[in-house]
Amino acid sequence: MKKAGATGTKKKKKGWTAHWGAYLFLLPNLLGFLAFTVGPTLWSLLLSFTDWDILTPMKFVGFANFAKLLGFHQTATGLAANDPYFWYYLWNTIFYMFFIPVSMALSLLMALLMNKKFKGITAFRTIYFLPTVCSAVALCLLWRWLYNPDFGLINTFLAKIGVTGPEWLSSTKWAKPAIALMGLWGGLGGFNTILYLAALQGVPRQLYDAADVDGANYWQKFRYITLPSITPTIFFIFVMSCIGGFQGGFMSAYIMTGGGPAGATTTIDYYIYNNAYQWFKMGYASSIAWVLFVLVFTATLLNWKYGGRKVKYV
Repeated sequence: MKKAGATGTKKKKKGWTAHWGAYLFLLPNLLGFLAFTVGPTLWSLLLSFTDWDILTPMKFVGFANFAKLLGFHQTATGLAANDPYFWYYLWNTIFYMFFIPVSMALSLLMALLMNKKFKGITAFRTIYFLPTVCSAVALCLLWRWLYNPDFGLINTFLAKIGVTGPEWLSSTKWAKPAIALMGLWGGLGGFNTILYLAALQGVPRQLYDAADVDGANYWQKFRYITLPSITPTIFFIFVMSCIGGFQGGFMSAYIMTGGGPAGATTTIDYYIYNNAYQWFKMGYASSIAWVLFVLVFTATLLNWKYGGRKVKYV
């Protein structure tokens, strides 16, 4: 009996040793998560209720930042936003998000093409995905050169066919469509195509063989086999694209346009940056960030609640 008790105690000690060993391995990641994710998040929440410019002492203002950001006041002509720039930049952000379905459709089209088996397909896939390894800064500089009104490739081509190209990035009429076009190109050659290609290659070949026996054409096979089989991937890409869309637009605005002309390419993300690091309104920038979080969280919940119903998991 003593021997059995001693053995049980020994096993228990070994179990605790292994348990603490696992915690020690997790400790670096846990500390990093607390220091660089949880900590800044809670600090940002605290700052959203303050007026602080880094140089002067922090002043608690309650919900004043949120009232300024989301509130309205009465004028002689009617209601006016306390911060009209926020609503304008929110519209800019949503404008770019309107192109998400187009980008998804084009990515799927390219994935269908690359899912074919023909000579040189491996080389074609490699060349096609090469731009995805380039930095966003390099791509923005490339597109800024393409849009140059004097010697850019686009206006040079238009001049060859007798068309005068516009001032792409300095015109309030053309700046947003120009940035949206760059975003479409980025989505077309990005990781969405890789995800689609992986999903397409995961569709069971037996389903297509059975459809061939039944005499189904290409469109019927795509509609009744391919599309339902990849709906989980489509849904995932849509949700992630919406999340990225709300948080996007910073790099292009920072490098290509500076948010101009007249704020035409400024998004919520860039507005947060300006408030925090250009104007040192840390409290107000934090309140905008938390409003953006609520928007992203709400949109994601709605996507999961209503969009998830049409997903067919095999």
